[in-house]
Amino acid sequence: MKLFLAASLVMLASVFATQAQQVNRLKSYFNSFIQDTADISRPQVLVYPTLGYSPETNTEIGLSGLLLYYHGRDTTNRLSEITARTFFTFENQYGAFLEHALYTDNNDWFMLGNIRYQSFPVSFYGVGISTTLSDEQTVSGQQLLIRERILRKIRGNFYAGVNLDYNLTSGVNFSNPRLLPESPRLHGKDGSQNLGLGLGLVLDTRHNVLNVRNGYFIELALVNSAAALISDHDFRYINIDTRYFETVRKNQVLAMQLVGQFSWGEVPFNQLPQIGGPFLMRGYYQGRFRDRHLLATQMEYRFLPLPLGFTDRIGAVAFASAGTVYSDISSVDFRHLKGAAGAGLRFLLFPKKDIYIRLDYALTREGNGFYIYIGEAF
Repeated sequence: MKLFLAASLVMLASVFATQAQQVNRLKSYFNSFIQDTADISRPQVLVYPTLGYSPETNTEIGLSGLLLYYHGRDTTNRLSEITARTFFTFENQYGAFLEHALYTDNNDWFMLGNIRYQSFPVSFYGVGISTTLSDEQTVSGQQLLIRERILRKIRGNFYAGVNLDYNLTSGVNFSNPRLLPESPRLHGKDGSQNLGLGLGLVLDTRHNVLNVRNGYFIELALVNSAAALISDHDFRYINIDTRYFETVRKNQVLAMQLVGQFSWGEVPFNQLPQIGGPFLMRGYYQGRFRDRHLLATQMEYRFLPLPLGFTDRIGAVAFASAGTVYSDISSVDFRHLKGAAGAGLRFLLFPKKDIYIRLDYALTREGNGFYIYIGEAF
């Protein structure tokens, strides 16, 4: 009996010791992010549950991960980042995203892209800037998107390389197909597979993609999708993305972006340039307005961090944006320009790497949106 009691006490002590070790490891794990005590050159991995809200998804839950590193642990290289996210929403949407911005030694190669799989329904309002909320219907389906830019440094901060876009959409179903336009034809309404290849040119002086304080980024992409490339539709597009960042006062950053997206041919409805979402024209439902061509601009003023005195980990931003979509150059009408504005809070997640979590609230004439992400919108 005494032997049994002694063995039981040893087992209980072992269990409590193991649990204490696990609790200490967990505390140490989260403390490493809160305090950011790691060597700045050391890669950092964060895995965390997510709870968020946006106009596109309503409430969503999921699991996310973030990897930050300098190639070869050399901090003269630009900061590389990989983000992964799985999600399930109260709108019966689910999926997984993997996004990355990777630099090799001496920043000789730059790989920028994402892989996404999602099962949706989402709201579809038609094509054009004049669509109304009463045009809303639901489109469901599954989508696999692979977008990759593989770029080689040519000289200084100038990169050139290839663009690859692959989009597979299946199981497409519109809740009210009678609202779909007969002319022009809505391409991809029965699903499609398209592979686009083209040229990518980038001028990039950013050191930290997730939070730029000084520098600029200019990207030009020319991509062609043709039946010869296993595509169901023949179309081509040009994307121009210009961004400028300047520290105007200590810890105060002015950020500006101008985007132009232009497409021709049989462009599937879900690959048309779109206004809305967590990165461009926040506050509008992603895809609220779509058409063959898009022009949009946004500006932010960032306080990173705020001069609060009791902490240096809280920041704030104010932002505004404007944009439009149109079918051809002769139909551009800036009287239909859409605008959005908002503000957000920031929490400094990795002080040594200058990475913030953003919480943005945006207002539009049609409603508002709330977004939670790691890293700035642009």
